[in-house]
Amino acid sequence: MKTAERFIATLDGYIWGVPLITLIVFCGLLLSVRTRFLQVHKLSRAFRYMLKDEEGESGEVSGFAALCTALSATVGTGNIVGVATSIAAGGPGALLWMEAAAFFGMATKYAEGLLAVKYRTVSEDGSILGGPFYYIENGLGKRWKPLAKIFALFGILAGLMGIGTITQVNGITSAANLIFDPEKANTFIIFGRQITVTTVVVGAVITILAALIIIGGIKRISSVSKVVVPVMIVLYIGCCLTIIVTHIPELPGAVATIVRGAFGLRPIAGGITGFAVMRLAVRSGISRGVFSNEAGLGSAPIAAAAARTNEPARQGLVTMMGTFIDTIIVCTMTGIAIVMSGSFDKGLKGVEITTDAFCNGLPFPERVSAVILLMSLAVFAFTTILGWNYYSERCLSYLIGGSNKTASLIFRLFYIAAVFIGPYLAVEAVWNLADIFNGLMAIPNVTALILLSGVVSDETRAYVKRLESGDAE
Repeated sequence: MKTAERFIATLDGYIWGVPLITLIVFCGLLLSVRTRFLQVHKLSRAFRYMLKDEEGESGEVSGFAALCTALSATVGTGNIVGVATSIAAGGPGALLWMEAAAFFGMATKYAEGLLAVKYRTVSEDGSILGGPFYYIENGLGKRWKPLAKIFALFGILAGLMGIGTITQVNGITSAANLIFDPEKANTFIIFGRQITVTTVVVGAVITILAALIIIGGIKRISSVSKVVVPVMIVLYIGCCLTIIVTHIPELPGAVATIVRGAFGLRPIAGGITGFAVMRLAVRSGISRGVFSNEAGLGSAPIAAAAARTNEPARQGLVTMMGTFIDTIIVCTMTGIAIVMSGSFDKGLKGVEITTDAFCNGLPFPERVSAVILLMSLAVFAFTTILGWNYYSERCLSYLIGGSNKTASLIFRLFYIAAVFIGPYLAVEAVWNLADIFNGLMAIPNVTALILLSGVVSDETRAYVKRLESGDAE
């Protein structure tokens, strides 16, 4: 088992090396320039589009519901556990690089949403099909279809074995153990590991609830997401703001610590200093940032393609808001709370870091604070499980050449089984495995975005002209 974990960690290091990080950052920078930094001057319009549906247009769900479906998949353990592990591994400076990547990632997400609507298709049963595989095949041409197939394969694996299932349920059960059985008093051995009764019970409950909703498909998932996700995001941000406001004298010092760490001016664990610190902060911040907001991953455009709109740029702006909400707002709140509390420097791991920050930061009894975090994590992670089922199932449909009820049912059973076994796997290996599949998904998608950047630029210019002439709202 230890050998397998070391191999996974080594492979993760190779995949998330300088080439992939450079590719993702270059893509975001290129799209920012070619859209004239649309993520800045059209941000207020994106807010309006997010809250106002486009009526009478083709599609399966509203633009807001499509965004909430995407947010249900992005706002998850990455915002709570991922930020903590990023800061623990790369130091406080990782947070600044996470935000920097998110700024350029907003342009990437905009392009993904735009291309998803522009190149989507309608299946024989009337359902909308779209996402990276369709803008790769229809935008770049049939000869690029193998690249689309590769993306679909890695999308299925990411859903089944990484970001969609195992990391999410693992995060929930880990948090539950900190509250209900922190001393691991009630345990037994499964798969050679010591497992608590809490893990078994909570894991089973999550599996059953997920199964009940997953069987309903996109419309049931979006109907749950558009109610639950906004409420929980507001409540979670409220908790983080409470920590910051009640410890406001410590805020300037925390910001200074983050900036120093980002540029290698503050040593981290093991006495690593200078350029090595900065390199570790960059790698950790960008990889965990992509895990959290999925900019460049190619997942969000699968949901965006189902939006009721005939204006690709409009849905691109709505899709872009996913990165803004997920990282610029939610991850930043989590990261500042962790740095202000000093929880990242106590030798804790994963959800223990954020739990410690909440227990020390919120003006409530520690148990109450821990329960609040558990509820937030449980809802975020649970909705991510639902959203990624939809993503990976769409990948499967493309890979096998169309919708197939039998194949979908079999896949959903495997997906639910992955949720069931998730709590029993080692947390470090789980996160590394998720990183690997994220990186493998990102490579074909980011390649396509770079090659189609001219299309994005042309569509954006045409859209801006329609706005200026009054032909678009």
